[in-house]
Amino acid sequence: MENLILDGRKVAQSIKNQLVERVQVLKEKGVTPCLATILVGDDPSSATYVKMKGNECEKIGIKSLRIHLPKETETIELLETIQKLNEDAFVHGILLQHPVPSHIDERKAFETISIEKDVDGVTSFGYGQTALGFGKYPSCTPAAIMSILHFYQIPIEGKHAVVIGRSPILGKPVSALLLNENATVTTCHSRTTNLSEVVQLGDIVVAAVGKPKFIQGDWIKQGAVVLDAGYNKGNIGDVDYEACSEKASAITPVPGGVGPVTISMLLKHTVDAAEETISKH
Repeated sequence: MENLILDGRKVAQSIKNQLVERVQVLKEKGVTPCLATILVGDDPSSATYVKMKGNECEKIGIKSLRIHLPKETETIELLETIQKLNEDAFVHGILLQHPVPSHIDERKAFETISIEKDVDGVTSFGYGQTALGFGKYPSCTPAAIMSILHFYQIPIEGKHAVVIGRSPILGKPVSALLLNENATVTTCHSRTTNLSEVVQLGDIVVAAVGKPKFIQGDWIKQGAVVLDAGYNKGNIGDVDYEACSEKASAITPVPGGVGPVTISMLLKHTVDAAEETISKH
């Protein structure tokens, strides 16, 4: 049986097509959804990501407000910038590009973002709401993984999902989202003993470990669904794609899998947040 390639570009396009109509309706009501992105310093890959997100916003009619602060910026100055955006009624979403320079207290900066504008799902408050099942804006990559599963109508309930990685914006929230949809979830990490044997139990395997080609083909159970959330140098995922695709019933490629959907979820959350402001009036 041919395995199913989970095409993230197709999923992302479907989400964006719906957003174009919703943005149009908002504009007719006098509201232009606006995403503010904050970049601190001159990291070239971060600058590329911010530019890419801004361009994607503009394609569907979302205003992109780009704020670039010098790398010498202190924590207090960054917090003041975020606070101003919290208070700006024309801004609906705030994204602080990760990583920030090491002298800045990144967690403190994330926590300063208002929950109503935390469209990237980085606050502990937002994470708590996601885990409890009523978060409006889960972290974008976990939200993208769930969107791919839903788009391709892959059953989640009753399945054993194995998540490799426990970062606060990927491994932990995606584990919570899968659990909320009645999967049995095992979250693995660098200290998990017999990792390959644990992964072999997974009907759904989410790779979020940040190591190129880390997940081997013989770790995958025949017929498992594999979602690769890794993105390493040279456009390589966390999964050994060739080897794993021989066993998997469905698999995401890198690039063109989870990545494009992650950006479209950021756009969706920004539009959701803009709609929320109207419903409050």
